[in-house]
Amino acid sequence: MSILGVALEIPEPYAEELRVARESFGDPEARTVPPHVTIVAPVSIDPGQWGEVERHLEDSVSGVAPFRMHLRGTGTFRPVTRVVFVAVAEGIPGCEEIERRVRRGPLALERTFPFHPHVTVALDLDDAALDEAFSALADYEAVFPVERLSLYELEAHHWRVRREFRLGEAER
Repeated sequence: MSILGVALEIPEPYAEELRVARESFGDPEARTVPPHVTIVAPVSIDPGQWGEVERHLEDSVSGVAPFRMHLRGTGTFRPVTRVVFVAVAEGIPGCEEIERRVRRGPLALERTFPFHPHVTVALDLDDAALDEAFSALADYEAVFPVERLSLYELEAHHWRVRREFRLGEAER
């Protein structure tokens, strides 16, 4: 089996800023999980399904225009889950449209929680570390264009981009 994830990648220099911050809070996933907005959480697929998934993602984003994302401040899912995140302040409709289009066909998967676009900066840490992450990034801001969707594959405990799909255009 292969493990895939689908996400909107956070561009540089913001990705490095968030990775360094996540690492400073003691989150071991800081080095293995690039900063992103999750569209489809990790899921196992048969290796023979990659082509079908790639065609589906290409079709899914062909009608979605690029949009502006503004990250601002922090939020948390506590007490439901031990997560602190940087909030998406602008770009939520674009994220929701992509998520709605992607979660069909081969990726019509049941959700554990409702879709809430965000960038995780601390996960499953003790309360002191979660509180530190919440406070340290409370004034964080980043603004950038979202122009592509990334398909990730888990390899040797690290996520790597397998393929990117430009919004608004089909690659045929």
